[in-house]
Amino acid sequence: MIFGRSERGVPPVEPVTLKILVAGGFGVGKTTLVGAVSEIRPLRTEESLTEAGRPVDDTSGVEGKHTTTVAMDFGRITLREDLVLYLFGTPGQERFWFMWDELSEGALGAVVLADTRRLEDCFAAVDYFEKRSIPFVVGVNCFEGAARYPADTVRQALDLDDGVPVLLCDARERESVKDVLVGVVRHAMEYAAERRAALPT
Repeated sequence: MIFGRSERGVPPVEPVTLKILVAGGFGVGKTTLVGAVSEIRPLRTEESLTEAGRPVDDTSGVEGKHTTTVAMDFGRITLREDLVLYLFGTPGQERFWFMWDELSEGALGAVVLADTRRLEDCFAAVDYFEKRSIPFVVGVNCFEGAARYPADTVRQALDLDDGVPVLLCDARERESVKDVLVGVVRHAMEYAAERRAALPT
């Protein structure tokens, strides 16, 4: 590179960067999802669960979980030479929700990760993004041993609008996570186009 240009005279591509949030209940797999797809070593702010937190951290269904995110997870994935996604995993417990407003600033959209064994845990995230008109998809993390339900059944249980995509995924698998993130980008683009079309001319 010489003075910002390659030796062949082709200017370097300045990538468009997009911000996507990963939200959901405690222990649903947000940290795993970010780690599965990030091309850099993810920034994690995990702390060990303590006895003091037992009254407020419901570990039923995730008894093997020993750490929790207290600020955020951060990762990056390059979809194309000119398109980079920054992923911000939000903390799941209610006492850390004050951080969501900061993290959601400038976000293109969000993934609400859901566990069918604890579906009610993602209600708060769904409500948060609906109230702030932030486009989101629901990613149903298919845990081993958990019952599998059709997307329409999950949609009805969460009382989602018909336009909100519900995608089955495995938060441990890179390609599965990439499909969910592509779904967020597509949904956000459609959402923006619909809002523009609805504006008075």
